[in-house]
Amino acid sequence: MLNIKPSNAVLGAEILNVDLSQDLPATTIEAIANALHQHEVIVFPNQHLTPEQHIAFSRRFGALEQHVRQDCCRPGYPELFVVSNVIENGKPIGSQDAGFFWHSDLCYVAQPSRGSLFYAREIPMVDGVARGDTLFSSMTAAYAGLPESVRQQITGKQAINSYIAGYTRDRKSGARKPLTAEQKAKTPDMPHPAVRTHPYNGKPCLFMNEGYTTQIVGLDEATNASVLAMIFEHIKKDEFIYRHQWRSGDFLIWDNCATQHRAVLDYALPARRVMERTTLTGTTPFYH
Repeated sequence: MLNIKPSNAVLGAEILNVDLSQDLPATTIEAIANALHQHEVIVFPNQHLTPEQHIAFSRRFGALEQHVRQDCCRPGYPELFVVSNVIENGKPIGSQDAGFFWHSDLCYVAQPSRGSLFYAREIPMVDGVARGDTLFSSMTAAYAGLPESVRQQITGKQAINSYIAGYTRDRKSGARKPLTAEQKAKTPDMPHPAVRTHPYNGKPCLFMNEGYTTQIVGLDEATNASVLAMIFEHIKKDEFIYRHQWRSGDFLIWDNCATQHRAVLDYALPARRVMERTTLTGTTPFYH
């Protein structure tokens, strides 16, 4: 039985005394998956993983994505997307500007990610305090907290998720190169249910985010703007949020159907941040 310590928030839990570098039994993997579906974000502290072990553990939960930005992946490991502010030999070793806006990983593909598995290798420290926290918001709790009138406006409708729109906006930071024609071709705008049903526990989840969602199909322009603005502010309420303060060796798994996340950008070099992420493939979203 797992030693699970829930957070004080509506989501999030720490799982103690599990060594992810080991070949865990199938019953433990199943228990971890169940904990993820219940708590939406789970944390394994004090891990010591090689890239191979990170990938091997991740594959116990399904097939892994290879990110469209291979220039930001760890050399020799196309499954490991690197999030870092570190520059070596004049080039960034990973994505320098990930998570500027609230989002769900790979919400813009036909089968959005089931979950992300994020390993903290180096945490930025400023005056002895860890920086670069990550905020997570529960989309099950946020949906339940919506006014009934808003639920009626969005339930059964599709929302357009655009990687190109989100990437172009993030480029304003100056850290990103323009997308190539090949990258754009791989990431066409994608309609998904504005409220999707969780494929494992059946809960309704908001599936729109400020990072990539551009419109709700079937609403006029003015209504679109007002409804999306209201929802994007709604999901930021403290009652839906778990804030994770990273420690080196933390390994987080989050549910990309049931959560959104955003980085806290309160650090800069020489404080180094090096994180690596594997991303589980998911299923086609369906309506609640």
